[in-house]
Formats: sequence, C-alpha cells, structure tokens
Amino acid sequence: MEIRITLNEVFGPSEDVVTRKIEGETIIIPLVAGIGDLEDDLYTLNETGQAIWEKLDGEKSIQTIVDELSAEYEASAEEILEDVVGIIKELARRRIIQEKSLPTG
Repeated sequence: MEIRITLNEVFGPSEDVVTRKIEGETIIIPLVAGIGDLEDDLYTLNETGQAIWEKLDGEKSIQTIVDELSAEYEASAEEILEDVVGIIKELARRRIIQEKSLPTG
C-alpha cells in the first residue's frame, strides 16, 4: 500500500515507541508488538534520518521541516524533500510515526 504524503501534513513519533541517543546514534524502541517489522526489535537512524527525526515533533509540517533542513545543510531542496518524504513514508508504514492533528483556533 502506497502512503501518500502532502507537504502540509504533520507527523510525530508514535506513542508506542521511545527513542534513546546512545553514542551519537538515535535508537527507536517499539513498546508494543506490531510496530515495525517482525524481524526487527530496535531501529537505528543514519545521520540523515536523525536530522529528520529530530524535527518530527508533531508540530512542524513537512514543508517546514524541508525548509529548516535546507537552511542547515548544503543540499538542494529537491534532495532534502526526497529524503524527508522517503523516511516519513518508511516510518509511517512501520507505524513508528503517525500523523498528528494540530489544535484549531
């Protein structure tokens, strides 16, 4: 099933995972069965994944995350958008992140 992502969506970590930073690596630990893949118990993120993960706070839109990363790194906005959307799709598929609703009014 293809997950469709729009730039105004907001994602944050699932309540069913915790993260720890150990020796410079971000480790994601599922708290319940059915998160991620059956063969994986822990997930680690590379440098790009860590930069994106730190911005997935449940308040910033994908567009805001792309804009912030574009200001921080020497890469084209297109490359950054591709990386951000790619990791969001993968993490959402594994239910490590979920779409968040922002309060109205």
